[in-house]
Amino acid sequence: MPPRTLGSLAHALAAAPNLDAALVALGEGLADIDRSAYLALLRYDGRREMLVDRLTPSGGTVSRTPLETTFDHLPTPMRHVILGGSQFIDLGDRSAEYARLFGLTPMPDGGLLVLRGLKFDGYLAAIVVVYESRKIFGTRSSERFAPAVALFELGLARFLEREARDEAVRTLEDVTQRVHGEYVKKLAVLEDKLVSARRAAETPASGVSADPARIVALEREAARTTEDARRALRRADAVEQQVAAAVGRLEQAHVELHRRSESLRQKTRTLYLLDRLLTLDNRATDPRKLVDGLLSLVGDDMQAQRCSLMLRAPEPGYLYLAAARGLAPHIVGGSRVAIGDGVAGRVAAAREPLLVQDVAHAQSHPLLQDQYFTTGSFISFPLVYHDDLVGVVNLTNRAQSGVFVEEDVERVRLLGLVITLVVTHAQLAERLLDALHVG
Repeated sequence: MPPRTLGSLAHALAAAPNLDAALVALGEGLADIDRSAYLALLRYDGRREMLVDRLTPSGGTVSRTPLETTFDHLPTPMRHVILGGSQFIDLGDRSAEYARLFGLTPMPDGGLLVLRGLKFDGYLAAIVVVYESRKIFGTRSSERFAPAVALFELGLARFLEREARDEAVRTLEDVTQRVHGEYVKKLAVLEDKLVSARRAAETPASGVSADPARIVALEREAARTTEDARRALRRADAVEQQVAAAVGRLEQAHVELHRRSESLRQKTRTLYLLDRLLTLDNRATDPRKLVDGLLSLVGDDMQAQRCSLMLRAPEPGYLYLAAARGLAPHIVGGSRVAIGDGVAGRVAAAREPLLVQDVAHAQSHPLLQDQYFTTGSFISFPLVYHDDLVGVVNLTNRAQSGVFVEEDVERVRLLGLVITLVVTHAQLAERLLDALHVG
């Protein structure tokens, strides 16, 4: 299995059906960083101010162990940091002591125990525990693991929202059933008393003297009980409406959380690609490999089956094809396109990005007569550095008949900025032409 990146972890957390699956994904992320490190999640009950259980991922499953440990066992300064969340705290020389407290097997060298609080709705909900070996050199595993825990905190909020919604529904059902049960019992007792009084009034031979005032009092009490029950049911209905509204808000919050999680996943993916772009610039010496790598990164990120990178030619007024994927076989590297001609030429002349989502709205573009154009959607983006045209990147035929949207243009803009810097810094346009002429 390839190492888990932040992008793949974000996808796994978004697809996880429950907390156990999300924790397993987080554990795999830690194993990719440090296979000797332990991971545990301590669930915190704020009403009791106790750590109630420990969840430990191992081998694709999660084991649960009751803790019932008070939060006061931790020193006050550490508790304040954990309650604040957002950062790991190092237990230092007391790591082995607290490892035993949390039910973790102490490491031979004592290890290093670090904790990070996870908050939900402004309050502490759980604590992530990472137990790693002490290192003399290099970055700690917990420091490299911190971005993954931040992603997991978003996923944890989704599961806690679901738990809160289910608990609210159960509470409403319990309250409604209890109120209705008490009403039925009390009404049955009064009805029995009323029936007995009426029978005594109808059978004077029994020797029991009927008391009309008593009968009237019982009827009034029965009527009052019925009214009380009606009010109680009305209050229960009001509570049900409030809970339904709260559930609706929770669902909206879940949708918003999912949107933010997806946005964070996309941003994480973009950062990963930017890192790859800069790493590629630092390592690649062959201009052809560098330009192919640049195009592959943006093409793969946008799921474009057909894409091309055109750079400014040395002769004025022309672009040349620097790299391509999925183009017709007769189109070769180095082919010239006049600025102002075709889609790429027009984009280069206008220096404004072009997004076409539907071929029915863009029949005038020459690109639409190309037999390789199948999806009816494309992006053509100019690469400009300090007001100088560097080139144009073109993306078409999105996988699975997908359609490019405005958000995709923004992603291409960010990647295009880095490509522009790399091309300019590496003098790629000139070096690549020399390589193409030699080849």
